[in-house]
Amino acid sequence: MRLLVLCHNHPDLQAGGTEVVARTLFRELRDRHGVEGLFLAAVTATHRERRPGTLLQAIGQHPDEMLVWLGQFDRFFLSQPDTYGLATLAGLVEDLDPDVIHVHHPLLFGVETLDLLRRTAPRARLIFTAHDFFPLCPQEGQLLTTDGRLCQGPTLDACQRCFPSRPAADFVLRSLALRDAFRGVDLMLAPSAFARDRYVAAGWPAERFALVPNGIAEAIPAPHREIRHGRRDRFGFFGHINRFKGSMVLLNASRRLTEAGVEHRLTLNGGSAYQSDAFMDEFRATLAAAPAARYQGPYTPPELAGLMGQIDWVVVPSIWWENAPLVVLEAFRHRRPVICGGVGGMAELVRDGVDGLHAPVNDPLGVAREMRRAIETEGLWDTLVAGIRQPPSIADVARLHLQHYLGALTEAAA
Repeated sequence: MRLLVLCHNHPDLQAGGTEVVARTLFRELRDRHGVEGLFLAAVTATHRERRPGTLLQAIGQHPDEMLVWLGQFDRFFLSQPDTYGLATLAGLVEDLDPDVIHVHHPLLFGVETLDLLRRTAPRARLIFTAHDFFPLCPQEGQLLTTDGRLCQGPTLDACQRCFPSRPAADFVLRSLALRDAFRGVDLMLAPSAFARDRYVAAGWPAERFALVPNGIAEAIPAPHREIRHGRRDRFGFFGHINRFKGSMVLLNASRRLTEAGVEHRLTLNGGSAYQSDAFMDEFRATLAAAPAARYQGPYTPPELAGLMGQIDWVVVPSIWWENAPLVVLEAFRHRRPVICGGVGGMAELVRDGVDGLHAPVNDPLGVAREMRRAIETEGLWDTLVAGIRQPPSIADVARLHLQHYLGALTEAAA
């Protein structure tokens, strides 16, 4: 089987959940199942400077992983008008002649690429994974309003409140264009029932979706921390430092605990690339006001177990729905209970009172309350640890993907 994988960005440049899942899955299929092909990551000059005279470049030591530079992307319409770049991409697709094309994200590639793939590889089966809600929501694909409220789904009135300068026709055209572009996709995968249901509620065909969870690499669980006096009071944040992941909410929760005299420690782990100066100034000021918190910066996958070994709880304070966050799977792999919002993909993964605790979204007081409960409720940590189910492995998830790929090819041949 020849496989072409398309993803916005590469995990070596930006270790977001989608990028990590897409690349890990590609390597697992290549190394364990003999699948040949190419992992193609779309980037801009913000991520890496392009070599003069080329739109394609290998990255690292892996000749089957490449970067492609595409310009002039329209984030509202998810449109890519770079005809020169798309022509280069078309030649690459024709040379590879893939059996399966798996699109993990339309960002930077644009809806035009979906049409290009159909024309240049007409016999290939086209698969799309809905890692977030970009095809539904022009507000960064998060179903989150500009004033920070959770959105139940796109409606004309709701979208115009987020984009008051946009005419109503833009939202209608966007919805029609995207549903039409994705009509050519043979199978759509969703890592959570929540994500699938949001697409179906927006008018996408339910019969073309299949649920396939995210998976992570097998790992030896980090030892639990030795404690005195029974206090499990060390909390950890893992993920990109940005507004949507809720680092500010968590820092304010930590500050409130300190003000209430609750002894604890909080470590924040993750990069902060591509954030505005204004956000970083606010983050640093909020960090300085939370004396129990420490920011440890970016980390690499081999360092994760050591960082997990320093904490008792993982906190996922995201202010949007999330879909199937890898940090929850990583926490469970290392047998750490999770405190997270009781909504969306987070609530689907974390069972309140079984393997974690649910807190109100975007509410520092509510998060602080659950953190205090975690510290002061005797036996709670042990109960939640005992309730943790081991998450799907990337090996299991790769086999599920391969079954879907083969099923799509069999259906096409019938």
